[in-house]
Amino acid sequence: MLKKQFAALLTAVFFAVPVFAEEHGGDVAVAQAYIKEIQAEDKAYVAAHDAAFFQGLAKGQHPRATVVTCSDSRVQTNMLDKTPEGDLFMVRNIGNQLASNKGSVQYGVNHLGSSLLLFIGHSACGAIKAAGGDYSKLEEPIKKELDTINIPKGAAIIDNVKTNVNNQVAAALKEFADKVKKGELLVVGAVYDFADDMKQGAGNLNIINMNGETDPAKFRNMPAPPAIAEQERH
Repeated sequence: MLKKQFAALLTAVFFAVPVFAEEHGGDVAVAQAYIKEIQAEDKAYVAAHDAAFFQGLAKGQHPRATVVTCSDSRVQTNMLDKTPEGDLFMVRNIGNQLASNKGSVQYGVNHLGSSLLLFIGHSACGAIKAAGGDYSKLEEPIKKELDTINIPKGAAIIDNVKTNVNNQVAAALKEFADKVKKGELLVVGAVYDFADDMKQGAGNLNIINMNGETDPAKFRNMPAPPAIAEQERH
């Protein structure tokens, strides 16, 4: 993998720059070294799986979850599932929004049959920081994506992260109201808090919304919808 010193340097630079678009200069030499690492990782991955594994993937996909996360490089599937292949239909954009990739989300829910629609925000989100401030000088395509994030200006980032997640759940409940009503879909909002801003432990995936319910004491004990409960009995 990349040298620890280089990774540490990138981390230091990231947290030192307080704007949304961290303008790190690229370096083709770094890219050339990294693509070799990627190829090596792929060879190790292939070696760790037999032919039947890949044959299974080739037959199709039936992901249990459609997951909408931020594009942030710190948010990855390895925190959700050790074996995500065929299990997680991933949709990524800045601000983990439904509006930015509605077609992809519809495909995961309506055509692939995901039973779970999961929106994941995260601590220290640059998109949320930008949307909560003045982003008028950013590129037009970026501004267009930030325009659909409806959060208060000037509020604490972690509070706006939670507000945005709740907004996405609310929008999805309207979009997929029939499936939710029938017990075919559960819409969940969560925050991946690697900065421990919510004081629940660094790195925790904190569930903050389940089908519109935001009281943890209540949604922990929510009964299974009738359709799902009936399927489980059979």
